[in-house]
Amino acid sequence: MILMSMLILLPATAQHKERKYVREGNKSYKEGKYANAEVDYRKARDEAKDPIIPDFNLGAALYKQKKYDKAAENFLSVAGKTDENRIKADAYYNLGNTFLEAKKIDEAIAAYKTALKYDPEDMDAKYNLLYALRLKQQQQQQKKNQNKNSKNDQQQKNDQQKKQQQQQQQKQNQQQQQQQQNQQQQQNQQEKQNKEGQQPQPQPGKISKKDAERLLQALANDEKKVQAKVKKAKAKRQHVKSAINW
Repeated sequence: MILMSMLILLPATAQHKERKYVREGNKSYKEGKYANAEVDYRKARDEAKDPIIPDFNLGAALYKQKKYDKAAENFLSVAGKTDENRIKADAYYNLGNTFLEAKKIDEAIAAYKTALKYDPEDMDAKYNLLYALRLKQQQQQQKKNQNKNSKNDQQQKNDQQKKQQQQQQQKQNQQQQQQQQNQQQQQNQQEKQNKEGQQPQPQPGKISKKDAERLLQALANDEKKVQAKVKKAKAKRQHVKSAINW
């Protein structure tokens, strides 16, 4: 557990109203009424000639309300105004706690180191410094792992894109090959049709010369036979029949 104790300073020498408001603020702070304590500390600061104590306690009340930015402003103001090492050390210690709660690890480490500069024996500051350093180391390791995972994710994404591109290219190559095969088949078929179209085809109504000669020869032979039959027929018709005997 990180030590988050906040020191509440009691005024030793101050005006009467200032001390009154500080006491009332301290009472509310111990009861956990931090908003009421904030009001009293602000009143005390307005009455004080040297508002170091009200500012310090106001920073603690703001811290308890998780108003870390405003709390840090108060602790820095106190550290810059006081000449007492004890108050400086406590102010920087509380400033480190404030930064730590605000997730500002580097700033917290610097504040704890400054607190130890003014009080080297402060064990709480030493413990919280080590705690902050461990958090810093964990952050660095997490960032390293995230970068590694991000790099691996990017590599996987690149590999996936490369694989998709290869598949797409393969598909395109197959389509081109299929298209070339279809074109070659169409070309071969066209060439075949052209060759067949160039061969002489028989034309209706026409015969070859040899067939014509054979046909004429056959007709001539038939004509001779016909003429012979005609002559023979004529001879028969000219033959006189014999007269009838009475």
